[in-house]
Amino acid sequence: MRRRGLGSLAWASTQDLFDQRTAFGRLALVHVIMMAGDTLVTISLAGSLFFSVSPTEAKSRVLAYLLLTIAPFAVVSPLLGPLIDKSVSGRRILVALSAGLRALLCWSMSQHLNSLWLFPEAFLVLVSSKLYVVTRGTLVPEMARSDQFREHPANVGEAGWPLEDGYERQGFAGFNAQLTLLGTLAGLIVGSVGAGLLKGLGATSVLVAAAFVFVGATVASIRLPSPATTARSRYTALTQEERDMHALNPLGDVEVSWGLSATALMRFAVGFATFLLAFGLRRQHASLGWYAFALAISGVGALGGLAIVTRVRNAVPESTLLTLALLGTAAGAAAAGANPTLIPQTLFAGWLGLCAAMAQPSFDAITQRHVPPGAQGRTFARFAVRQQLLWVLGAVIPVGITLSFGAGDQVLALLMVVAGVVYGLGRRFARH
Repeated sequence: MRRRGLGSLAWASTQDLFDQRTAFGRLALVHVIMMAGDTLVTISLAGSLFFSVSPTEAKSRVLAYLLLTIAPFAVVSPLLGPLIDKSVSGRRILVALSAGLRALLCWSMSQHLNSLWLFPEAFLVLVSSKLYVVTRGTLVPEMARSDQFREHPANVGEAGWPLEDGYERQGFAGFNAQLTLLGTLAGLIVGSVGAGLLKGLGATSVLVAAAFVFVGATVASIRLPSPATTARSRYTALTQEERDMHALNPLGDVEVSWGLSATALMRFAVGFATFLLAFGLRRQHASLGWYAFALAISGVGALGGLAIVTRVRNAVPESTLLTLALLGTAAGAAAAGANPTLIPQTLFAGWLGLCAAMAQPSFDAITQRHVPPGAQGRTFARFAVRQQLLWVLGAVIPVGITLSFGAGDQVLALLMVVAGVVYGLGRRFARH
């Protein structure tokens, strides 16, 4: 693989992004544009559902929106997950449809910000977004394998990887980290532009901009290459043994099932801390600058987490990184709870961004390595449901119950230290 370190990861990611001759480079471009569009949609909805109304009305609107975020998985998981698995070449078409539909919906939402039509349109935007998230999980190994097959067509093993070089043994954490890094940078850059549009021209202009961004994502998605025919035939079909094992144990290997629990709890922590901070800032009548600072430092923290994953991915198992993420979150929450003022709380947003960025690419790599490629679509869809449910559950608590910074941090610290210990010891006991 490439050299270690965040600097080398950023350099390698930039090289891949601008090298549109490779399959992974084209996927990286799609991901950057998709994240830019999602950031603009989030900013526009925050402006119309949260900042433009009173705190009491904001609670009811945010609760409705949180419940709305769960509903798309009722479509994505049982219906679209198996479709993703059955049609390898169709995965890029699904990505293009996801982007194109969001382009149309964002334009329509810009005309219905003060209408009841906003909520069903937002629901369809979320369905399309989750469709891309699930499909992307299957595209990472597919695009990487396609590149490797084209580079080494005469020296490919049964799994579709070159017999030398050991890419599969090293896992997909590096590829996932590259996409996460590019998406984070895109979110930070476009987020500042979107915030300026929101303040200067309103939420309507942000949605119009998002529509044009998703048009670009649609064009980029169409350019995604179809996997090489020989490589595709070697890694997409499930054997009968794999079908039987997947039917008996849909969560797959012990590492996958325990990793899912750990990552879902990290998502719970992110949802809880995000809305604890948001409503805490509103109660203290904080300016928009505090929200922007929290968002920016969260992005910086995510870059730090990616630096850790990149530097140690070949030396430290993904399960260890997950354990450290859980215990690190507990330590950060305890430290913030000891001094529950605005500065420690916003700094904790950065620390949480670091821990979450360590956890998610590690779990994605575990899943991509242990789940048969022919079952990854439905598996990623199923896992996304659980992670989103935990994120919403975490978010609902500080929205529905008024918690001080100190109380909320203490609850989160206790939960995450228990989660870290149980995961660290439980998966090892289950493995042996």
